[in-house]
Amino acid sequence: MDQNNAGDEHMALSEFTRKLVETKLGKYCRDKAPDELANEVRVGFKIRGNMVTLFEERPAYYDPDEWVMIPVAQFRYDDRKNTWSLYCADRHSRWHRFEDIEPVSDFDVLLDVLEEDATGIFWG
Repeated sequence: MDQNNAGDEHMALSEFTRKLVETKLGKYCRDKAPDELANEVRVGFKIRGNMVTLFEERPAYYDPDEWVMIPVAQFRYDDRKNTWSLYCADRHSRWHRFEDIEPVSDFDVLLDVLEEDATGIFWG
């Protein structure tokens, strides 16, 4: 499995690709954690270079006013091959390529794999 940034380029996503990801993941996050649960759980994402990290936030056990961010998945875009790869975090928050699916050009395919979560590695 690949480690954190092994061999990855940090090319920024094109504006078109970024908008597409923001639209699709924005909807995914809203569906996953609707407004009525906003005081219990939040799902969001951040984009850095060619990597899009999906995370969950929950109030800290020891201080409910503090929110704890839990990494869920990471999507990495290879602009040379026009493909996306899906990564999962280990218990030390290191990223490894999720080898149950090969890199794909259709971002929606990875969202479907993430939502199905057949192995329980993303949403537990």
